[in-house]
Amino acid sequence: MEKLFQIFSSRVQAVDTSFRRYLWYDIDWKNRLIAITGARGAGKTTLLLQYIKETFGNTLGEVFYASLDNLYFTKTTLSVFADDFVKQGGKFLFLDEVHKYPEWSREIKNIYDNYPQLSIVFTGSSALDIFRGNADLSRRLLHYSLNGLSFREFIELKYHHRFPVFSLTDVTEKAFDISTAINAVIKPVKLFEEYQKIGYYPFFAEDEKNYTQRLLQTINQTLESDLPAVAKIGYSSVYALRKLFAVIAETVPFKPNILKLSQQIGIDRETLLKYLHLLSKADLLLLLHADTRGISQLNKPDKVYLNNANMMYALAESPVNTGTMRETFFYNQTRVRHTINYTNKGDFLVDRTFVFEVGGKNKTQQQIAGIPNAFIAADNIEYPWKNTIPIWMFGFLY
Repeated sequence: MEKLFQIFSSRVQAVDTSFRRYLWYDIDWKNRLIAITGARGAGKTTLLLQYIKETFGNTLGEVFYASLDNLYFTKTTLSVFADDFVKQGGKFLFLDEVHKYPEWSREIKNIYDNYPQLSIVFTGSSALDIFRGNADLSRRLLHYSLNGLSFREFIELKYHHRFPVFSLTDVTEKAFDISTAINAVIKPVKLFEEYQKIGYYPFFAEDEKNYTQRLLQTINQTLESDLPAVAKIGYSSVYALRKLFAVIAETVPFKPNILKLSQQIGIDRETLLKYLHLLSKADLLLLLHADTRGISQLNKPDKVYLNNANMMYALAESPVNTGTMRETFFYNQTRVRHTINYTNKGDFLVDRTFVFEVGGKNKTQQQIAGIPNAFIAADNIEYPWKNTIPIWMFGFLY
């Protein structure tokens, strides 16, 4: 445990607290059991270390951080570790990468029940279904999902311009005032182009030059390490997942022909739909359905996108389709706070109320003519005009 504590102390001292993710302000940190899931590279570990540093400072006697992929936990169970920690006066336990530890849910449940003086915060893969482990945690915990950087957060992290979060109502009803205030400080259209290529994952700030290479490594690690750990699948399944992801990456936005696709991948229909669902849970894909009520992993999506535009640029062997990039950005940013559905009129139905057509600055009203609560999210414009709103403004929703 002493070596783990040295690692913990070193990492806390090194973490930068000048920039905080949006989720910091959403979490009820007073709850005794908190789960934070998110894509690899989204910043879950940094979030934990920042909170520890800001909350506990240098008085780390009652708090401990440990990553469960450390070799220590191949020899010592989490339950024994927690028992030793509590006996030494521990009160706050932060656990990283729980999906790398077998029987994590059962042990965390037992620790929670057996040590009422102990508060636990744990992180795991976005593919982790925390309510379907080997123990029922649903009545005990608060669950939060950490997404990649919003366009607003990217601007703050790289250029140190801090803007507030705006609601969808703000963006649709006060677009001119908001865009005027932002344009007085930055050139959002220019930064928007940059964000599409390198702005979604916080690790761009560490090494922007090698960002694409690291993103490709992150995708591979998710496919080859995280998903097998979460879904308990073997090599043949990982190979099929990689093949499926590669096929979709070449053809997004993808309107899946399930029979043809299952034959191409070499798996049956039910397995294919499960794999699509798993890739979506892992934040590698975005699945768009006509109605998300009652959606399960056996429902065929109406449309499939890569999770974010950064993936499109990293994986592309030819120039990225601008129209697809715009749709991917809009879906990726709005889904964090809103319900997004497929619609035959327009591109997206938001909260079953608003219809959005996504396009360039010369996009016409043809597709949404006569539809109430309909808007155009347009690229390459700085200011709104009537129901046409700059698409970059939807990057300020979280």
